Order: sequence, then structure tokens, then C-alpha cells
Amino acid sequence: MEAFTNFLYWMDDLLWGNAMTVAVVGTGIFLSICFGFRYQRMIGFNFRNTFRKMFDKGTGEGTITGFQAACTALANTIGTGNISGVATAIVSGGPGALVWMWISAFFGMSTKACEIIIGQRYREHYKKSMDEYVCDRSFVMKNAFGWKRGAVVLAVFCFVFGPWTCCVQTEAVTSSMQQAFGIPSIVSVVIIGITCIVTIWGGLRRISAVMSKAVPIMAVLYTIMGLGVVLINFRSIPAVVALIFRSAFSPQAAAGGFAGATVREAIQYGVARGMYSNDAGTGYGMIAHASAKTDHPVRQSLWGWGEVFLDTMIICSITAFTIIITGSYMESDATSGALTTFAFTSAYGRIGGQLTAIAIAVFAWTTIIGMYYTCEKSVNYTFGDTEANRKMMPLYMIYYMIPCVIFYNIQADVLWAFTDIISAAYVAITLFFIYARRKEIFRLFHDFWDRYIPARERGENPPIVSYDCAVDRDHPLKR
Repeated sequence: MEAFTNFLYWMDDLLWGNAMTVAVVGTGIFLSICFGFRYQRMIGFNFRNTFRKMFDKGTGEGTITGFQAACTALANTIGTGNISGVATAIVSGGPGALVWMWISAFFGMSTKACEIIIGQRYREHYKKSMDEYVCDRSFVMKNAFGWKRGAVVLAVFCFVFGPWTCCVQTEAVTSSMQQAFGIPSIVSVVIIGITCIVTIWGGLRRISAVMSKAVPIMAVLYTIMGLGVVLINFRSIPAVVALIFRSAFSPQAAAGGFAGATVREAIQYGVARGMYSNDAGTGYGMIAHASAKTDHPVRQSLWGWGEVFLDTMIICSITAFTIIITGSYMESDATSGALTTFAFTSAYGRIGGQLTAIAIAVFAWTTIIGMYYTCEKSVNYTFGDTEANRKMMPLYMIYYMIPCVIFYNIQADVLWAFTDIISAAYVAITLFFIYARRKEIFRLFHDFWDRYIPARERGENPPIVSYDCAVDRDHPLKR
């Protein structure tokens, strides 16, 4: 077991070394330049077409509204990565890891947008077994490249190993709930297992309905709680900000429970944990947003900006500032969610730790559910739009929950190393898709900004742009 653990650490360091960091951040920079930084600078337009229309039913072909699709995606992104992931990034990379989270998130907005465009472009409508628009990496591999056998191999890999990445969620819940309330781990995982099964049993419509309520409420409450810590310690803000930026570009010496960190570690863990948190580059965006009703794929891609901004720039920053401003990463030997719980306990007393444990539990719960949806799409691809696909769903739900409720007590660092390795594989595939289909992405991007939007602004009613690769793979349905 020790040899296997060391292998995971070695593989994690290898995959998330300089090459992956350059690839992830470099792709975001390249795409941002090609898009003219529209996803970063057109905040007003982006906001009007996303959060301002969150209650609109949507126009066009799809299964759920754009807001519900975004909340399903946010269930994946706003999770323990924002709490325990940020904590491990600071413990391993120092306070400067936060700067590299910001940098990767800023440019990652363009990467996330590309994923959404790809998902809308190469999706299929499963009418027989589930009446749902679906897409994931396997659908793209088949519909964009014609690689059917490779797509099956990829789908099997995703639905077999995908559930194991959720162990980090239950580990964070059990450790924080035990620390804050003294609740035995077995009780926490049983509750998680039962409530998750009840929710995912209802399919996409129940998942999206629950997520569209749970995710925004919990995100707001957690943000308020974190801002309270910052306001209580407002005199320390200038020193903390200076420490964060100084640590991003210079080594940090060991102090207290903090083992010290190099600049390379700050970059590595900042980019890796930041990307795990906001999912920019992992391909999850193409899965959640493929089902959305929208009049143009690029309009739906505007949600990518909101997801990354809310996830990393706000919630991850709240967690990081709380840990750093209270000095918890130097005072405690705790890691993962336990460190964040310790930080809020330092600020608010026992009630702070308890509220954090509840936040971790809710975030982990929504992430497990959101991750199920993404893994389910691989099952859908494997069995096709058939009766077998419908019959496989209950069996897969049970398999999906097994790692979550059984392997929750593995060491947090080991779970994060395994998750990083899986994420690296997803990133490599997603970046390949983006570069290989960049002409189609740019064509849709310019069609939206140069033709579709000007026509709408002139009062015209241009036909919506919608795709269904199951109808005609050479000439997808356009309305």
C-alpha cells in the first residue's frame, strides 16, 4: 500500500508538473486572445444574458433551462474543492497558490466557454430511452472525429473510474462533521448515500431542480460567512494581500504547522486545485450544458464566465482568505476540510466550525450528485438510445455510490493525488478537442457576434442555431 501511495504521489507530481501547467494556462491565454477577451471584459453583456435571465424558460432546443444547466455544472464546481481543495493548495503550495488560482481562472473562462460550445455543437437527442439532450467526451469523439471504438473505451473509463473521484467529497464531510459535531463517520456516509440516491433517481430534471435551489443558497450563505471573517480582521487585509502575492513568486519558509513551499509548488497546486474547483479544461462543462435550451451555442457559453468567476474568484478566495488571515495553516497540522473548519472555528468559535461543517456537507452532497450526472452520460453513450440504457441506470446508481460510502477514510492527500491523476487525463482529452476543433469553435463564436447578435439588435428574428448530431451527422439540425 505504501508503494502504491508513493506511486500516486509521483504520478501526480509528474502529470501536474511544468508541462501541464503551461498547457492549461497557455491554452486559456491563447483562447482569450483569439476571443478578444470578450468573456472577461464584456461583464455587462455576460451578466444580462446569464444571471439576469436565470428565471427565463429559454428559447430553442434542449431539455432544461440555461440556468438549470449552469446550476448542474456549478454542483460539480462549487463543492469541497472550494473548501478542502483550497485548504490543501495552501498547505502544499503556500498562500501564493491563491494567485495562481486567480490567474488560471481568469484565462480559464475562455477555456470553459469552449467546452460549452463543443457540448452544444456535438450533442445528441436521446428520444427513446430518456428524452434528453446528451453529450460528453465520448459523444464528441464520435461525432466530431468519427472514432467510435475509442469513444467506447473512453466512456467505459469515465463511468468506471469517475465515481472514485468522489471519495474526496465524503472524506471532507466525515472529517469536518466529526471534528465539529463528533458525528461518527459511518453516520455521515449513510446519510449522504441515502439522500444522493433519492435525488439522482429522479434523473436530470430532478437533479437540475434541486441544484438550482441548493447551490445558489449555499453559495450565498458561505460567502457571507467568509466575508464576516475578513471584516472582523480587516486591519490585517493589507498584510495578507502582500503575503499572498509575495508567496506566489518567492519560496515560503516553514512555520508552525506549515512545512514551507517553493514557487513551483505554489504554481502547481494553485493551478491544479483551481482547475479542479472550477472545472475549466476538464470537459465537465460540455456535459452539463449540452442539455440546455438556448438559441445559440455561444450564448450558453456565456455561463462559463459566471461559473468560473463565482467559483474561484469569490468562493475559493473566501476560503483562502479565511485560512490565511486567521493563520490557521501555520497553527494547525490539519489538512483538507478539517483545516477550513479549524479556520472558521478560530474566527467564530465553535459555531463557526459547525457552520463550516454544514457547508462542506452540502457542497459535497451537490458535487456528488453533479458528478453522477457527468458519469451517467458515459453510460448513456455506451448503451446508446436503447432500452438497455434505461435499464442500466438503477444498477449504475448503486455502483456509483459504492466508493463514496465505503472508501471515505482513505488519507486525504492520497485521494487528492488520485483525483488529480484522473483530472489530468480529462484535461489532456479536452484540450485536444479544443485545438482540433478550434475552427468550428471560432466559426460559431464569430457567427454569434458578427451575424446573430447584430441581427437581433436590428429587430430581426434570425433562426435559432441548434444541433442534434443524432438526426444527421453530416448536416446537423439547424433551426
